[in-house]
Amino acid sequence: MHELSLCRSIAAIAERSSAGRPVLSIQLDVGQLRQVVPETLVYCWGIVCENSSSLAGSRLEVTSIPAIVTCRECTTDSTIEGVPILVCASCGSGSVVVRSGEEFLVRSMEVGEKEGKTDGSLSPPR
Repeated sequence: MHELSLCRSIAAIAERSSAGRPVLSIQLDVGQLRQVVPETLVYCWGIVCENSSSLAGSRLEVTSIPAIVTCRECTTDSTIEGVPILVCASCGSGSVVVRSGEEFLVRSMEVGEKEGKTDGSLSPPR
């Protein structure tokens, strides 16, 4: 289950970036080709965060990014459905360029004030 190690890495990034403020939520983009199960990632997030003062109770919100390829021969864009077989849906060519689906990106993070008030910003406290 590599989702657990991914969550540990995300947690380390969040703790460094939050400057001691509580993290309320993290928005994460995960491409279909990354072979990450979003439900497992969310479950592991709860495990990783339960003993962290700045992350306890935070939400991991995962957006799945579809795999899209562009055919080098006919220039058609194809969204890959189901099992990722990288071929053009229009002409069947295997000569394609992956345009999306390989993402793994912390898109944003919502943090609160040290006193527990939500301000939603990443700027240092005043």
